[in-house]
Amino acid sequence: MNLQKTVHSSISISGKGLHTGQQVTVTFEPAPANSGIVFMRDDLPGQPTVKASPLNVFDTSRGTSIKDGDAVVHTIEHLMAALAGLGIDNVLVHVHGMETPILDGSSRVYVEMLKEAGLRELDAPQRVGKVRKEITFSVPEQQIELTIRPADHFKMTVNVDYGTKVLAAQTAVLDNIQYFYPEFYDCRTFVFLRELQFLIANNLVKGGDLDNAIVFVDQVPDKAVLKQLATFFQKKMVEVTPDHILNNTSLRHPNEPARHKLLDLVGDLYLLGVPLQAEIVANRPGHFANTAFAKMILESDEFFL
Repeated sequence: MNLQKTVHSSISISGKGLHTGQQVTVTFEPAPANSGIVFMRDDLPGQPTVKASPLNVFDTSRGTSIKDGDAVVHTIEHLMAALAGLGIDNVLVHVHGMETPILDGSSRVYVEMLKEAGLRELDAPQRVGKVRKEITFSVPEQQIELTIRPADHFKMTVNVDYGTKVLAAQTAVLDNIQYFYPEFYDCRTFVFLRELQFLIANNLVKGGDLDNAIVFVDQVPDKAVLKQLATFFQKKMVEVTPDHILNNTSLRHPNEPARHKLLDLVGDLYLLGVPLQAEIVANRPGHFANTAFAKMILESDEFFL
């Protein structure tokens, strides 16, 4: 029988929020058994809290955001994935700001700092989520389908296909949550250049830079656009590599985009508050589908602990 876990000691990290660009500090604090994952807005009067739950999701436009009254926290998925990957059942997450730091665009920094803080077992058995029958969420017109089915183990498969030559069909498979680190924890968010240009034009990604995202280029821009991007990101020069990505980075894994989508799904499904003993297959997942799927599972009579 596995026991519930929390962090051994408090630990903090600061960084910019992806969309607000504001400097944010996040502190992980030990929490008692059966308290779950709770976010506290330290910067607001009364320090209101919001529990990580599919029922508290209110926005999935560019990440997963939760709220309960005045307690609003944006872009929690990478942090949640780190907690899931390390098997942390209970923690109080102090957030001094409205968005968690984007850091390097993956769960890597969160995982490394939490491992540094250490984990502590609690005197309570770990709860595990299971399903009696298959549950499917789908959006046929967008070729989105997420399925969970009974199994005696955990397995997650993610398939992505964006219909472009620069980012062909990819698959990522996680056979055991214990392999999240080191095989998936460092996979970064990605965006197409045309999407990035839209976000910049609409005054979003204020905290974005070319160190925390992979930018895929399906249509090579002219030199003027590249110069504008260099100015926006405060770089001397921005170019397109032979791999059709901006020259800010190189891939950490050949299928890093699919692995990142799996990372996001791990984080979004951890809104259920428990690790899963089930097989999950996801085609073209995203935060809207992930969190709607999590809510469907939570509210299903087929889901049990």
